[in-house]
Amino acid sequence: MIRNHRREVVAAYLFILPFVLSYGVLFFWPTLQMIYLSFTDAPLIGPGQWIGLENYIEMFDDRRFWTAVRNTSYFVALTVIPNTLIGLAIAMMVSRLKGWQQSVILAMFFLPYILPVSVVYRIWNWMFNVQFGIMQYPLTWIFGEPTPVFRVQWMFMPTVAFVTIWWTCGFNILLFLAGLRSIPSDIYEAAALDNANRWTIFRRITWPLIWPVTALVLTIQLILQLKIFDQVYLFVQGGRPDPSMVMVQYIYNMAFQRNEGGYAAAIAVALFAIVIVFSVLQFQLLRSRGEK
Repeated sequence: MIRNHRREVVAAYLFILPFVLSYGVLFFWPTLQMIYLSFTDAPLIGPGQWIGLENYIEMFDDRRFWTAVRNTSYFVALTVIPNTLIGLAIAMMVSRLKGWQQSVILAMFFLPYILPVSVVYRIWNWMFNVQFGIMQYPLTWIFGEPTPVFRVQWMFMPTVAFVTIWWTCGFNILLFLAGLRSIPSDIYEAAALDNANRWTIFRRITWPLIWPVTALVLTIQLILQLKIFDQVYLFVQGGRPDPSMVMVQYIYNMAFQRNEGGYAAAIAVALFAIVIVFSVLQFQLLRSRGEK
């Protein structure tokens, strides 16, 4: 028995060894290098001098850094909860369909998710085009004239958030639909025998049982939207980037455009810490609420 146990342990270590090696080479070691780089004045490529906490001190006094933090936080507020609620609402509607109807509707909502960001940018840049974009019809009715939404500062971030929700909502729908299908039908049948209405069924049955999936979706959305870059970078082309700059965009600007690799690494470490802290706190709070 002892020999068999040892063989099982050795086999287990052999199976997990490729993952541990790939994780160490592709994530852990680059993370340590990034942290070390943040304490130097190194350019993007090449060594630099050790300067201690100077990059972090400069970062906290940097007006553009705090602008990027505010814009990223604003984008998170515009997308995380609305995207989750919309995904849940659509999943509940899709779950009521049967057969090919459910498959077609689900495919319509999921297809945008598989599009690359460049295609999403082209589609919506064309639809919001001031001269011939179809979205200019409701905008003209609201504002009285065609409006370049990606050139108006207060409209830029909500518009990009709207496009992001349209683009990524399909994945949330799939997760919620899987959670809804895991709820036993016997519970709904018992509620129907008690003459419970739809709101009572949702509040007393569906929402509590779907809560673990909701916590997962909220955590995934928080992590993804804190790292927002592609949409903002593409839609801001031709406009003023500074007022709409997000954190990953600022890292890109400092590293690849200004060749300040050490300072960019310090900002990346700050973003890394923010993502870990907020995602862990949110997930723990949501899980504790679900347990109650």
